[in-house]
Amino acid sequence: MKQEDKTMLLQLLQRHKELGILDQIDYEKFYLYSIITHSTAIEGSTVTEIENQLLFDEGITSSKRTMAEQMMNLDLKVAYDYGREWISKHEPITIDWLILLASKVMARTGNEYHTISGDFSAAKGELRKLNVSAGRGGRSYLSYQKVPTRLAAFCEELNKRRKMIDPANIADVYDLSFWAHYELVTIHPWADGNGRTCRLLMNLLQWEFGVLPTKVLKEDRAEYIQALIDTRESDDINVFFDYMIKLHCQHLQTDIDQFMNSMSGKVVDKLVLRQEMVDKWSIKPSLAEKMVDILSFVADKDHFTTDEIVSHFGFNPTTAKRYLRQLTEFGYLEAHGGNKNRTYSTL
Repeated sequence: MKQEDKTMLLQLLQRHKELGILDQIDYEKFYLYSIITHSTAIEGSTVTEIENQLLFDEGITSSKRTMAEQMMNLDLKVAYDYGREWISKHEPITIDWLILLASKVMARTGNEYHTISGDFSAAKGELRKLNVSAGRGGRSYLSYQKVPTRLAAFCEELNKRRKMIDPANIADVYDLSFWAHYELVTIHPWADGNGRTCRLLMNLLQWEFGVLPTKVLKEDRAEYIQALIDTRESDDINVFFDYMIKLHCQHLQTDIDQFMNSMSGKVVDKLVLRQEMVDKWSIKPSLAEKMVDILSFVADKDHFTTDEIVSHFGFNPTTAKRYLRQLTEFGYLEAHGGNKNRTYSTL
């Protein structure tokens, strides 16, 4: 990692910590949900973060999304939950464990393959028995016959690096996670799910050594893929390191900016407000969270409509109207106008 990138990273992480962003209620949960949502979005899912929150927390599916998309997100959630618990034990990473991890990523959406070299199942995380390339006209990945040997060498080197690393050296921890991501995706052990599994491994290594995991947003997709291509063509891992650390710094700065904006003007103290709703109105904490999120979103707006809530949060109109009606009854909002032209404002 370049010295200037290292300096910027450490400064942003320190600022992030000083502001107490990680101490916000459920920040880690929603950060994880964001990672999952965007990792699947890179692979074509259109499920939103709000829809995933309802899916993960309450089992509510969206009629706007295909079942395959939603199963993709549920599978990745299970894989992250399993991986986070497992990585905390600091056990050796093996081929069998990577196969198990991939099987959780692809459990409900993986296909069965029947090839001249034999049958295999993506749903079981089994290594590919066919050759693949990086899209139409793209370069071919490693021959499938060589995958087991390369994967064994990767695991050996990764475990060696994990033992040698100083957890206090934050820059080295990120470099290790980026190296593992790039090496595994270059081996491309599976017929499907390589990107999700490689980003998952990257995040697990970051959690193992106590640093904030890196998000790759769907908006980053084109540049992210290009960074992988450029690294491969130049045979220089530093190209990927440079891109990933700058991306991580960019998202840290966004977190900081959003937090600072929330502290100016009309401030919504989420912690206090959430507890107030639970205590005063005897509603479920999960419902209070949604209402507080709505109040936070509209805090700097003079007026807003139901359609704005539907568009931003992905609620259906009936659900959005119910939440706004309850917030009005609780005394947090004021309604203006009739049903067709109704607007709301904060009190």
